[in-house]
Amino acid sequence: MDLHTEFEINRQTRKNILLTINNLNEDIINVIPKGFNNNIAWNIGHILITHQLLVYGLSGVEMKIPDNWVEKYRKGSRPGERISYEEFQQIKEIFTSTIDWAETDYNAGKFSKFKAYKTSYGFPLDRVEDVLRFVYAHDALHWGVIISILKLI
Repeated sequence: MDLHTEFEINRQTRKNILLTINNLNEDIINVIPKGFNNNIAWNIGHILITHQLLVYGLSGVEMKIPDNWVEKYRKGSRPGERISYEEFQQIKEIFTSTIDWAETDYNAGKFSKFKAYKTSYGFPLDRVEDVLRFVYAHDALHWGVIISILKLI
């Protein structure tokens, strides 16, 4: 199945998100506005981790991110401490590369075993192809949260 368009949409969404956060300093990325339970840095980490967990984790393939990021940014987590600018930069450095890696691994057939999962969004993921179509909606949702936070600070 050719999913080139899905990978391109996700790549472009990630590029747009990076343009939104490109010049933010460590103080700004760590602000949690009143009424929110997370910050810009957490949303960026969460976007990256969710993609890895859904594509790689549900396929039983080793993820390409540090293990300690999973608990820190997974669904249901909250920023417990200030997120360092260095870690934020590391996440940004691989933010679009993870889409490239997923496309290469998909085309190599690495995601042939997949464990079905129903998202909290209410969308069932029965095949890795479903994930690859779902993640850009997830990314865009969190991009909207980032934009909302920026308007409040």
